[in-house]
Amino acid sequence: MDEPRWLTDEQQAIWRRLVEVLVKVPAAMEAQLQRDAGLTHMGYLVMMTLSEHPDRRLPMSHLAKRACASLSRLSHVVARLEEKGWLLRERDQLDGRVQIAVLTDAGYAKVVASAPGHAEAVQQLVFDRLTTAQARQLGKLAEALLKSP
Repeated sequence: MDEPRWLTDEQQAIWRRLVEVLVKVPAAMEAQLQRDAGLTHMGYLVMMTLSEHPDRRLPMSHLAKRACASLSRLSHVVARLEEKGWLLRERDQLDGRVQIAVLTDAGYAKVVASAPGHAEAVQQLVFDRLTTAQARQLGKLAEALLKSP
């Protein structure tokens, strides 16, 4: 059996700081959206993703991929958004097995009303704390971490 590749002291310190970021920033975003908009972060992400499409609709599988969610998790989120009248699901007319998530007019209005507070929170939590060069580097680092192995 191969020996484990233990983290160096420097790697351990970096990893722990990254874990703090991965816990604290999403929690702060969740709190802001819950407090100011009555939305979960995932609910906002789903509605925002749909709002960016001209017809405000996507197959559930495509939406899950763009929202970085499993189909099961997405289905639960969409069900809650449907209850509020912000989303609905339709069957694809060409392939009845495919469900399409559709952002309603009320859902679009909710995203538009929620976006300014969300953008301000992102500015305060991330971009106000970084120089322009650091923000660009963060983008490059995120891209490297998200590449498939």
